[in-house]
Amino acid sequence: MGDNHIHTLEKYADLILSTGVDIQKEQLLVINSPIECAEFTRIVAREAYKKGAKDVVVNWNDELFAKVRYTYAPEEAFAEFPAWQKEFFLSYARKGAAFVTIAAADPEILKDVDAERIIKQQKARNIALEEYRDRLMNNKNAWTIASIPTRSWAKKVFADLPAKEAVEALWQAIFKSVRVDMPDLVAAWAEHKRFLEKRINFLNAHNFKFLRFTNSLGTNLTIELPELHQWVGGAEKTAEGIDFVANMPTEEIFAVPRKTGVNGIVASSRPLIE
Repeated sequence: MGDNHIHTLEKYADLILSTGVDIQKEQLLVINSPIECAEFTRIVAREAYKKGAKDVVVNWNDELFAKVRYTYAPEEAFAEFPAWQKEFFLSYARKGAAFVTIAAADPEILKDVDAERIIKQQKARNIALEEYRDRLMNNKNAWTIASIPTRSWAKKVFADLPAKEAVEALWQAIFKSVRVDMPDLVAAWAEHKRFLEKRINFLNAHNFKFLRFTNSLGTNLTIELPELHQWVGGAEKTAEGIDFVANMPTEEIFAVPRKTGVNGIVASSRPLIE
C-alpha cells in the first residue's frame, strides 16, 4: 500500500470522524467493523485518538462465521440475544458515545441460509436493542455508516476484473462518492449539505399532496403524503447540537408517506440481487 493511498485513507477516516459523527474531545467512540476491514478500522481509531477521543472500542463481526452459525447452530440459538452484547451497546450509548459502522458485506453470502433463522435472530436482536436503536433514531447519539471494499463485495460489483483490480476500482468509486477526491473535502461536504437543505426547504414549502413516479420501463407509482409531513435528510443534530451525517455518502432526502397511500407499479431500472 503506497503513501498516497494511506494518505487518502486518513482523509476518509478524518471525514468520517469530523463530518460523519463530529467526534468531540473526551467522547467515547464505538466502531462496528467486519474483521476484513481491520486495517482501515485501526486508521479510524488512530485518527479518533488524535482528535481527543476518550477511548475507542471496536465491535468486530465476521460474516463467514455468521454463515457457519446460521447453517449449523441449533434452532434455539437464534431465539436469544446475549445479555452481554445488549449491555455493550447500551452502556456506551448511555455514556454518550458516537457510533461508526463500517458496512462492507458480501450481498449474497447468506443466500443459501434458511431465511427463518435470520428473521428469528434479527427479531431477538431488535427486541434486546430497542433502547439502543431508539437512542440512535432519536438522535441522542451521533452515528454514521460508511463503507470500504472487501474482495467478495468488489467482485460482485466489478465481476469482469481480477480481484485486486476490482478492489481498487471499488475504492475509487467509494472515494468519489464521499468526495474524498475533492481538493477541499470539508468545503465540498458543507456545500453538499447546503444543497440538500435547499431541496428540503423547497419540498416543505410546497407541502405536496402526492408524488408520482414514472419511467419508460413501466413504473407508474403514486405516493400520497400526510397533511403535516416533513422532509428531512442530509445532516442532523444530536440533543446537544452536534451535527452528524448518518450515511456517507448521503444523497437522499425523505418523508413518511400516508399509511395506505402507496399504490402503483415499480419496474426496476437496475439489476436486483435475488
